[in-house]
Amino acid sequence: MKYYPAFLDLKNQKVVVVGGGKVAERKVRSLIKAGAAVRVISPAITAGLEKLRKKRAIIHTKRNYKKGDLKDAFLVIAGTSSSEINSQIARDSGHLVNVVDSPSNGNFIVPSVVRRGPLTIAVSTEGASPAASKTIRKEIESCYGSEFTRYLRFVEQIRVTAMKKITDAGKRKKFLKSLASQKVLDNFRDKGFSACTKEILTSLEKQK
Repeated sequence: MKYYPAFLDLKNQKVVVVGGGKVAERKVRSLIKAGAAVRVISPAITAGLEKLRKKRAIIHTKRNYKKGDLKDAFLVIAGTSSSEINSQIARDSGHLVNVVDSPSNGNFIVPSVVRRGPLTIAVSTEGASPAASKTIRKEIESCYGSEFTRYLRFVEQIRVTAMKKITDAGKRKKFLKSLASQKVLDNFRDKGFSACTKEILTSLEKQK
């Protein structure tokens, strides 16, 4: 199967996760971070999911899955310990569905992900080698460390300033492009955040 890569806006969207184990918990936490309205269906749930339930971060339906549970769901995660039930969920669903133990039974897969603030990098081998996806993800993580989040936040702010203060459209476009140039990224890695941002601020002053 060939997959079409996409990033979904799940804010306030209803997502049903069937299953209450560790894998389901990991999925649920990612969904909550994306702003989804998560409902978990499972007779039992992990201690972590129970904490989320008590905080009202999720809705928990304490029973086994039954037909009709997926109504109005935007996205479905089949994450029970039963392959038979997971397959049934996939057949019942007319929505986006990820089947944890058998991805080919669903219509989307969850890639290995690197997150650095507003930057998200997704890696997938389309199921050919999940291990390779993880190895590549780790390699990317080493290229873009946690300090890159700080730099992106800076760029986000400086971009707003540049839009207001650089009146010449050509100069503004050139400056904004330079914020993501290979030269600036190399400077950031070689000289560090303070030295790199100081050079950018000096460049901004020259554009006015």
